[in-house]
Amino acid sequence: MKTKIPEELKSDLPLSKWGKLLAATPIVMTVIATMLAGLASSEMTKAQYDRSMAAQLQSKAGDQWNYYQAKKLRSAVSHNSLDLLGATADVQPVADSSLGELNPALKSVLANGELPSVPAAKLDDTVVTAFTAVENSRPESEVDASLIKVSDATLAANLNLATQNALDFDAAVRPLNKSLDKLDETLFKGDKNVFRNFTAARLRYTANRYDNEARLNQNVAGIYELQVRKNNISAERHHQRSGKFFFGMLAAQMGVIISTFAMAARQKSVLWSVAAAAGIAAVSFASYVYFCI
Repeated sequence: MKTKIPEELKSDLPLSKWGKLLAATPIVMTVIATMLAGLASSEMTKAQYDRSMAAQLQSKAGDQWNYYQAKKLRSAVSHNSLDLLGATADVQPVADSSLGELNPALKSVLANGELPSVPAAKLDDTVVTAFTAVENSRPESEVDASLIKVSDATLAANLNLATQNALDFDAAVRPLNKSLDKLDETLFKGDKNVFRNFTAARLRYTANRYDNEARLNQNVAGIYELQVRKNNISAERHHQRSGKFFFGMLAAQMGVIISTFAMAARQKSVLWSVAAAAGIAAVSFASYVYFCI
């Protein structure tokens, strides 16, 4: 059955293509404005998420820097104790005959403070470049330029490598530390000269161990710092995109207002005029807030 349009409505329908386009403009522009408002809100949410994530990562980086400082302080104490012992007493290399049967690793520790062999983590070149820029206090623009070349996945993978490297070293020295503790208890009750020589050798090893642990913690902290900067860069980008989408939404709202005025003038409609006035008020208030507050 064919639909018949009343004559009263026919008189209000635009007959030309431009008339039809004019009639559809408020609806299209409203949809576009709503879409842009949603995009602006979405980008702002992403910016807030990145800022929050950066704060969490900064806290983790702070923990690693605290470990680094504690290890460096203990290393300095061990070095000072070794210097003081050498200045106040006659310290000789530890004689194997005085220690009994020891495993080769422990003999190396007591002979020259040699650390267990743990392969260093091979970090990505782009990560090393960015970390070096931060460490040398290069300008922010230079640091940001180097960080752009590093993906989030690469940073995460290198963080895992650096963390695992620290854990591997800790696992390697744990048996030696226990053996040294037991040997300390045994020698303390024996010859004081042997115990003094052993103490000096242990202090040398301990200082080297803390230095190496500090370096490993520094690597982990540095990568956390890169992640912090990376998230801040992303947050700033999302914030700028949110502002641009907001201005696009305002432009679309202006299009709605202009087309609504045109419709109101054509149809002499009070409701269309009220809608246009409300749109002008909204855009004016938004402009006032942006520029004056």
